[in-house]
Amino acid sequence: MPEKAASTDVVELILDDHRRMEELFRQMRSVEAERADALKAFADLLIAHALAEEADVYPSLKRYRDIDNDEVEHGVEEHEEGNKALLDLLEVEDVGSDDWDEKLEKLVEAVTHHTDEEERTILNGARENVAMERREELGAAFTKERAKQLKAGCGNIDNVRRIVKA
Repeated sequence: MPEKAASTDVVELILDDHRRMEELFRQMRSVEAERADALKAFADLLIAHALAEEADVYPSLKRYRDIDNDEVEHGVEEHEEGNKALLDLLEVEDVGSDDWDEKLEKLVEAVTHHTDEEERTILNGARENVAMERREELGAAFTKERAKQLKAGCGNIDNVRRIVKA
């Protein structure tokens, strides 16, 4: 049986990233997992994902009458909260410490709140109001920007610090 082709629908691509983030949270919470490796993968994914949304997806969706511009702008604010929580966790040196667990839970809370809200408001609005052809165009732009950011190592602590300060 042939493999299912990867979706190019921006809504599906964003949802796929959200599910991957949830998996990485599970790994970062697990004492058996390589928490530092999971954090590195998560940091890269979170930063690349947010930058790709902000570069192409969010500005395009704001043009649609049935997508709430305030929700889109709120999404950007929540990216900033998630980035700050990520930086706080990246600055913890001992992945087995109480400080790690505390900062991880703050990150999980910030990102989970954002992804849940984004899925209910922005992505459902996009699914209902944006033609598939346009969602595929946005998916291509999202994928290209995300890949560029990942290639640049966007989740490294110095870059996250720069983003948080900006």
